[in-house]
Amino acid sequence: MGKMLFNLRHVPADEADDVRAMLDAAEIGYYETRPSPFGISAGGIWLKNAEDHPRARQLLDEYQRQRRDRIRAEHAEARRQGNSETFLSLLYARPLFVVCMLLGIIAVASLVLLPYFLLTR
Repeated sequence: MGKMLFNLRHVPADEADDVRAMLDAAEIGYYETRPSPFGISAGGIWLKNAEDHPRARQLLDEYQRQRRDRIRAEHAEARRQGNSETFLSLLYARPLFVVCMLLGIIAVASLVLLPYFLLTR
């Protein structure tokens, strides 16, 4: 029976490709389920044999540790060079988007706090 190794919800395509390549290189059998049309299921990468799970999990943990370190180093380098995205850089690049998001946040916060203010009168 198969065992889920990797949920594909919010996973970048390059990371999913790397995981598939890692499993292929280790000659671990897997199959993939696709996301549902309505977003109920995100899809995932499943191992064909549950006995392969400890080895696959170890490989995946090592890959994710390396990826995390690489991404953090890239982000730190971008911050040192001044290329990382900040609130002000996003505001200058996409002012309408930022204003709409801020108005949306205020609207949601108002709706959440409305019962409190109505009940404390």
